[in-house]
Amino acid sequence: MSAILNWKHLQPGPALWVSVASVAGALAAGMGMVMLMGVPVGDAIAAFADGAWGSPYALAASINRALVLMLVGLGFVLAERANLTNVGGEGQIAVGGIAATALCLWPPVASLPFGLAFIVPMLGACLAGAFWAGIAGVLKVKVGTNEVIATLLLSFIAIWMVYGSVQSESLLRRPMTTSATLPESLEIPVATQLPLLLGDPSVPLHAGLPIGLVLAAGVAVVLGFTVLGLKLRAAGLNARAARRAGMAIDRLSIGVLCAAGALGGLAGACMLQGEQYTLKAGFSSGCGFDGLVVGLLARGSVTGVVAGALLFGFLRSGGINMEMVAQVPTALVVVIQGLIIVTLAGAALAIQRMEGRRA
Repeated sequence: MSAILNWKHLQPGPALWVSVASVAGALAAGMGMVMLMGVPVGDAIAAFADGAWGSPYALAASINRALVLMLVGLGFVLAERANLTNVGGEGQIAVGGIAATALCLWPPVASLPFGLAFIVPMLGACLAGAFWAGIAGVLKVKVGTNEVIATLLLSFIAIWMVYGSVQSESLLRRPMTTSATLPESLEIPVATQLPLLLGDPSVPLHAGLPIGLVLAAGVAVVLGFTVLGLKLRAAGLNARAARRAGMAIDRLSIGVLCAAGALGGLAGACMLQGEQYTLKAGFSSGCGFDGLVVGLLARGSVTGVVAGALLFGFLRSGGINMEMVAQVPTALVVVIQGLIIVTLAGAALAIQRMEGRRA
């Protein structure tokens, strides 16, 4: 029982300080690049802060972005515990968005009572994401396909599925009235949109936030305090030994990838039902890949996923405003994200070598 009730992954440790130092170093390097561009650092920081948290609307928008990244990151950490690498968050968001849109625009759904009008599309998005990731799980179990390759390639297929869906009037494209009609879906009915927590459009925090926080707590409990979490860890550490101990490793692998995909699909539903309200090509804006970075940065910690998602959510919002106000390219944010990954990987490798020498 003591092996199951393990607080270790929730407690601060060297990995936390490595992550903090990596982020601080990357941000400092980013400010150095701003100086090299000839932009006053003070102006850039002011524009970033204003876009990230300078108003109730900006703060809520940053948190909504962080929610999406957190859901994808949770899926990555969940699969990682079983030594599986889910890099298909972008595709799972895409299929989740398609499923949520189709259900939202299906007339009977909008008339459902008791909040089911927005809950049913979210559940449909979860099922779509689970199915999409489950394909990679089945391929791995049945034919030995590497899940990194499978989930990545499935993402590209899903992205083109979104494009195809909004290009065809027989699928999800809004009816064309003029040649200027955009290739996107109709706006989803108000009943299917996620309710605002404060009921104020100027503070667009929506019902996806408490759902995401409950799921984060649930993942933490599963990983740290349940038999399932122990089985995932055993499978991740030594699948062959776990199989000899009687564990259904194949079923466990498929199941955990499906769960990760469901979280990615839910992220797509939150983007569509909570912010954008219409499906269009590129609606995910690379959030699936950013969520992957959040999962890597967390180093297996649910707390780290939440912190990393907030960091990257604010980086995205602040970077957009920094470009508009201070003329600093948003590509700088991507560079900072890359620096975080590189410094994190380097520091982690150094720690592993130091621990190996001590051993």
